[in-house]
Amino acid sequence: MSFFRRFLSALLVLSLALALPVGAAFADDPKPIEIIADEDLPEPLHGQHHYLLLCVDQWNKPMGNTDGMVLVTLDTRAHRIMLTSFIRDALVVRPDGHIGRINYIAKNYSVDDLCKVISRHIGVKVEKYILFNFSQIQSIINYLGGVTITITDEEAAYLTRYAIPKDSTKPRIRGAGTYRFNGHSAVIYMRIRKAGGGGDFMRTQRVRTVLSTLADQCRTITEEDARKLVDAVLDNTSRTNMNLDDMVEAMKYAFSLRDCTMEELRIPPDGAAHGITYAGMAAQELDWAVCRDAMADYLENSFLVLDEDADYDESIDDLDLSVDW
Repeated sequence: MSFFRRFLSALLVLSLALALPVGAAFADDPKPIEIIADEDLPEPLHGQHHYLLLCVDQWNKPMGNTDGMVLVTLDTRAHRIMLTSFIRDALVVRPDGHIGRINYIAKNYSVDDLCKVISRHIGVKVEKYILFNFSQIQSIINYLGGVTITITDEEAAYLTRYAIPKDSTKPRIRGAGTYRFNGHSAVIYMRIRKAGGGGDFMRTQRVRTVLSTLADQCRTITEEDARKLVDAVLDNTSRTNMNLDDMVEAMKYAFSLRDCTMEELRIPPDGAAHGITYAGMAAQELDWAVCRDAMADYLENSFLVLDEDADYDESIDDLDLSVDW
C-alpha cells in the first residue's frame, strides 16, 4: 500500500511539472521594486511636453491589454522629438501595491492609473494620453497614405504566413526589401514578436520604426494638412484625457518640430532586464533605477548645448491650427 501511495505521489508531482511552461519549473519571486512617490515627481523640464500613446490588443474593442506603449516627448526648447517605448511584460508596482505586468494596468484599473504607474517608475510626470485600438491605428495610417517599411527575410516570411491580403503592400511581399504598407499590414508588422529574434524588444523597435517613418512622411506637411490630421486622430481615438485645446497645442508643437530627426529610447535599455516566470506568466524584471537614469540622461541631454536663457520658438503660437467641429 505504501508503494502505491508513493507511486501516486510521484505521478502527481510529474503531472504538475509537465503542466508548467518549459523552463519554468517554479515561479520566481520578483525583487521589491522601488518607485518614486507622486509628491516627489519633478515637473517636466521646461519646453518638454509628454504624451503617452497607447494601443490595446483589440481590433474593434475600446479596451484590452495595452501591448503598445510609447511616450512621445516634444521638446520645443532643444528642438527634439523623442520616442520612448515600454515592453509590455515589464513587472511594475500596481496601484494596489502588488507587483504585476504593466500591460494589464489600464484594463484592470484605468488609463490614468497607467500614467501614474509609468510616472512613478521612470521618474517623469506623464499626465496626457491617447488610447487607440488596432482598427483606429489602421485608419490613421491609411489616412496618411500608408507607410514605407524595409523588412528582413524572416519578417517577410512571417507576414506572408500570416496571410495578410496580397494587395496590402506595394509591391506584393516576396522577400526582404522595402514595401509600401497599408494600415492593416502595418499593424500586423508592428505586432510581429516571433520573427527575427528579440521577442517584445524587437516589437517595440518595429513600433518606433513605424512612428518615426510616419513622422518623416509629415516633414512637408502644411498647416491645412495638420488641421486635417488632428481631425483624423480625433475621429480614431478610443479614449483620451486631452481636450480640444490640448490637441491643438500638441499639434502646434509637433508642427514646429516637423524637421527634427526622431530620437529613440527603449525601456528597459540593454542589460537592464531579465526574464522570469511570475504568477504563471512570462515577464521581465527590470532594473528600474537604471531605467530612470537612462530616461533622465535622455531628456536632460536636451539642454547641454543650449544657453540658459534659450526658450522655445514662440512663433508656434502664431500657427493657425484651429479645427472646425
